[in-house]
Amino acid sequence: MKHVTNRCATAVSQHPDPAIAVAEVIGQSLERTGGRPGLAVLFTSGPHVHHTPRIARAVQKGLAPSVLLGSSAGGTLAHRQEIEDGPSIVLWTALVEDARPLRLESPDLPNDLEPGQALALMADPFTFDASRLAAGVASEVTLVGGLASAVSRPGGNHLILDDQTFSDGAVAIALPVDADVQAIVATGCRPIGEPMVVTDADGPMIRSLAGAPALEQLTGLLATADEATAARIRHGLHLGIVIDEHIEIFGAGDFLIRAIMGVDRPSGALAIGDTVPIGTTVQFQVRDAEAATADLEDRLTDRRAAGALAFTCNGRGSHLFGSPGHDAGLLVDKLGTTAVAGMACAGEIGPVGGTHHLHGFTASVLLLESVAGPTEGRG
Repeated sequence: MKHVTNRCATAVSQHPDPAIAVAEVIGQSLERTGGRPGLAVLFTSGPHVHHTPRIARAVQKGLAPSVLLGSSAGGTLAHRQEIEDGPSIVLWTALVEDARPLRLESPDLPNDLEPGQALALMADPFTFDASRLAAGVASEVTLVGGLASAVSRPGGNHLILDDQTFSDGAVAIALPVDADVQAIVATGCRPIGEPMVVTDADGPMIRSLAGAPALEQLTGLLATADEATAARIRHGLHLGIVIDEHIEIFGAGDFLIRAIMGVDRPSGALAIGDTVPIGTTVQFQVRDAEAATADLEDRLTDRRAAGALAFTCNGRGSHLFGSPGHDAGLLVDKLGTTAVAGMACAGEIGPVGGTHHLHGFTASVLLLESVAGPTEGRG
């Protein structure tokens, strides 16, 4: 018997009074699911971030879910909406039984997870090494999640797990093996220039690419780029680290995207937001709305789901596409459900090429598949 039915629901309120807002989302959820859900996932943003513990307690009392997971965020997703400014409470519910709550203070998952299980995770970026956690996840387990983005300083994020709220570490839920869950990760960048091998590096500093100073390679790329690409390079340049060195031709989904943090002009080195070993293949990348759209559309082709939890980079949305709602709208259109919810993240976690990674500029999405079919009982 499947644990997931197509009775998933998303509730949202942007009322400025947190008491009224949480009452609205509880009422919407009860109306749409018809009763107590097994799983509830809560997101808060804007001024409501400061009231997150009180909001979580109200959800526990008014909805009585078996498991409650949640996070404060810099922005939220609900249905077709991406709420980037102002107050919002988003509540996603699903009739999932036997979800297991997990509190993580160190980047190590329990060793009793079963092959085929899926996890949704939210972490504080200042106190939790999500990159180390992702690297240690077995390929037989699916992990999707994101880093809380409500504040830019330690101690200000809120992570929710049942009747407790934390400002550090991570919280997660492990879904049962037969929950019929899938994950997708779509990037937001386009490769430019040619792939090059790192020929000299020290930690996050890349000194040379293909035998020449890294800055010299970048300067040459900028000199030969068309006007539109040159403008994107100046606006924000990234580096793609190849995930699978056995691939002969690399495309948009074959890289881990990392920011170029700075330049050391005397040495010609580039500072990267990661450690890149000598011998690694890399390629410069620029943020590109068309490429991001094509990648997400491709990964959603022929998929249907009862609901989706989306963890999108806070550099997407209107920053990349010109207006909010791009990723949420595509998820609703392609998946055939309005039960889409999520948050804007300071880093996203998801599987690519059989291994898990901490990403940037991606949309990492956990899909709960519909049992009843592609169109029945949506919303």
